[in-house]
Amino acid sequence: MSKMEALKLSLIIIPLLLTSLRSIASSPDNHRYNVGDHVPLFVNKVGPLNNPSETYQYYELPFCGPDPVVQKKESLGEVLSGDRLTSALYKLNFRENKVAETLCHKKLEGDDVAKFRDAVINDFYFQMYYDDLPFWGFVGKIEEDSWTLEKKSLKYFLFKHVQFDVLYNGNQIIEVHAIGDPNQVVDITEDVGVDVQFTYSVVWNTTSAAFDTRMDRYSRASSLPIHLKIHWFSFINSVITIMLLIGLLTLLFMRRLRNDLRTFSTGDEEDDKEVGWKYIHGDVFRYPRNKSLFCAVMGVGTQLLTLVCSLFVLVCLGILYPYNRGTLCTALVILYSLTSVVAGYTTASFHCQFAETGWERSVLLAGIMYAGPLFVIGSILNVVAVSYGATAALPFGTIMVIILLYAFLTIPLLVLGGVIGYLFRSAFQSPCATKRYPREIPPLPWYRDTPCQMFLGGFLPFSAIVLELQHLYASLWGYRIFTLPSILFIMFIILILITAILSVGLTYIQLSVEDHQWWWRSVFCGGSTAIFMFAYCIYFYTRSSMSGLLQFSFVFGYNACMCYAFFLMLGTVGFRSSLMFVRYIYRAVKSE
Repeated sequence: MSKMEALKLSLIIIPLLLTSLRSIASSPDNHRYNVGDHVPLFVNKVGPLNNPSETYQYYELPFCGPDPVVQKKESLGEVLSGDRLTSALYKLNFRENKVAETLCHKKLEGDDVAKFRDAVINDFYFQMYYDDLPFWGFVGKIEEDSWTLEKKSLKYFLFKHVQFDVLYNGNQIIEVHAIGDPNQVVDITEDVGVDVQFTYSVVWNTTSAAFDTRMDRYSRASSLPIHLKIHWFSFINSVITIMLLIGLLTLLFMRRLRNDLRTFSTGDEEDDKEVGWKYIHGDVFRYPRNKSLFCAVMGVGTQLLTLVCSLFVLVCLGILYPYNRGTLCTALVILYSLTSVVAGYTTASFHCQFAETGWERSVLLAGIMYAGPLFVIGSILNVVAVSYGATAALPFGTIMVIILLYAFLTIPLLVLGGVIGYLFRSAFQSPCATKRYPREIPPLPWYRDTPCQMFLGGFLPFSAIVLELQHLYASLWGYRIFTLPSILFIMFIILILITAILSVGLTYIQLSVEDHQWWWRSVFCGGSTAIFMFAYCIYFYTRSSMSGLLQFSFVFGYNACMCYAFFLMLGTVGFRSSLMFVRYIYRAVKSE
């Protein structure tokens, strides 16, 4: 090859290499851009500030929009979260400043003005995404009419100019804000048509913040220093109080139990009255009523415990973080399907400890115990959302995806777990033989009945977690981001510990009065914390500014599902801890 031909070839190859390197170095996938590159911007939704669940598609309000409007393909989690990202006319190329750029000229008819006015009255905000960064702005503002002397009147204004402030570091975008200009507005107080020129400006500034920390500002915005100090102080105070309570209960309980075990062989009638639980050794391991239902509760409770612990692991690994669009909902759906094998195995193996036949019915109950109520409540909420035209309404395709996922992944894994549980079944380990006929339970005072024990078993754990429950509800039904998942995980562990200890104590009290029907009661006492959680949801709603049928339905519908899940989880913890305790004391008695 001659030098001239080599030179020509190099002149062809080098620009191609530079072009390919440019495309590799700058793209929306790796969030790196060159000056003038197109950066994806999507409009998402609008809604009243006081009702987080009541959101509508962005173009439900007569904003300027492209023709045609292109819907972004979204994941299952994004659809479940109510995100509906669509294309926009805004052009925010990388590091290109713009001043008073015209978005469009639009004639607003009377109906359009009325829609905007209702949005301003209800304090509507809009949400957009720029380079996967969420940001918000308000539609308009309300001012008092100072010229009216007879009575106070209000005037409503629509922002017709939006300024985008973008911060960048090198070739990456770090932060973005959208601010409606209060000096460039249009009066929409009356239902009169008006011509509006919508404009926008873009201002780029540098920052030293690193790209890896660009999501931290959303956490900082929801955890002001004063509130964070109060949060930590209250958390430490709660932990110390709980530990002291657990230590006191354990000390008193173990001392009483030692005395019971010592007085077993004395033959003293007065002492024997204090240890009535020893009389019912032939009934305490009698199988409960509704055996299949009980096994299903154990299976689903264990499944949900596994799911929650898996979520905390994902959070600790950094896979789930605030405003990672749709990942939480996606993780919940996938993990519920995958952990169904745990439900099937636990249900079948526990059932086969009582009988080798009929485990299929227990597994079937486990498959619909939580998914059934969730599907019914979800269907009702979807009907309400459709009637409102809200983004929370699931499209038909999404509903079919969920049904197919349940039919072809959840159910097969549930059955697989059931088969494994049946194949590896084992006999029920009871230290004492069960008598043929049950012993009669003596009459008990009202304060030893199930409702009173449920109140005690639920109130103490609830009082330990009420602070974190407030922050959790503020995150679910507000705009506060829960920024300390480690604290939430610690409180979850403490909740399990105190539930287990109280369940053991209440079971011991029940057995001491010769009441051997403790199986179901340990589930009810352990899960009763969920009743207080739902009651606190009612209190939280009445103290908030939320209103309307849609928001009311979503708050109480989804909280009912969440509290039901906690009932199953904590009920399982209550029974498992009580079973370990009962086996321990009767094994100790048998050894004497």
